Amino acid sequence: MTSLTDITIAIVEDERSIVTMLQMVLRREGFHRLYAASTCAEALDLAARVAPDIILLDIMLPDGSGLELCSRLRKFGNPYILFLTAKASDLDVLQGFAMGGDDYITKPFNPLEVAARIQARIRRMGEKASTASPVKLSSSGEYRFGRFTVNEAEGELIVEGQPVPCPAQVFQLLVHFCKHPGIVFSKEQLYDKVWGINGQGDDSTVMVHIRRIRERIEVDPGNPKLLLTVRGLGYKLAKESQE
Repeated sequence: MTSLTDITIAIVEDERSIVTMLQMVLRREGFHRLYAASTCAEALDLAARVAPDIILLDIMLPDGSGLELCSRLRKFGNPYILFLTAKASDLDVLQGFAMGGDDYITKPFNPLEVAARIQARIRRMGEKASTASPVKLSSSGEYRFGRFTVNEAEGELIVEGQPVPCPAQVFQLLVHFCKHPGIVFSKEQLYDKVWGINGQGDDSTVMVHIRRIRERIEVDPGNPKLLLTVRGLGYKLAKESQE
C-alpha cells in the first residue's frame, strides 16, 4: 500500500486559516509532504515544481477561477483534485465535475472528512496496485469492449484507435465496469467501490461521472449502447460488447 509519507498534497486556498487547519489535521493523520498556494499563478508554479498527487482546490481565488485552473493543473501529471468551496448549489457541483474535478466538499467542512476522503483514495490506489484483474483480456492488461479499449496499467482509454483524455476518477470508474461486465451496480455500490467512502456520496457524483464516461465511449451519449442504465437498480457495462 502507498505510504502516506510519500503522498504530495497541494492546498490551493487563499484563506490562511483554512490552510493552517488542513495542514494541522493532515500532519496529524500522517501526511508530511504538504504545500500551499493562494493564487492560480502560485498553484501552477507549485504544480510544475512538485507534481502533487492530490490537490485540494478552492474555486474562488484572487486571480481567477479554480474551475478553469483545474484543467490546467492536469497538465502536471494526473492529480486527484478535490474542490473545497462555498459554492454549494447542484449546478456548482455539476460544473465542478464537468471541469475535471474528482470530488467536491462544500464549506464549512470538517477537515477530518477531507482527510478521510484522501485516505480512501490512497487505499483504493493501493488495492488496485496489489490486486490482479480477474478479467484481463490480454497479457498486456487491456480490456477491449467494441469500439473502445482500456489499458489499466498505462492509464489509457483508446476509442476507435485514438487516445481520449480521461480524468483519474472517471478512468477508475470505467475500469471498475470493465472488470465486471454485465453486472449491475447501484450508485451506492459504485461510490463505495470506486470512491471508497462507504456509500457516503450524493447521487450527482456518480451520475456526472457516468455521463462523462458515456461522452467518451458512446457513439451517441444520449442513447447509450455500452454503459447502460438499469431502471431502479443502477448501471452496467454491456457484456455482449466485450471482444
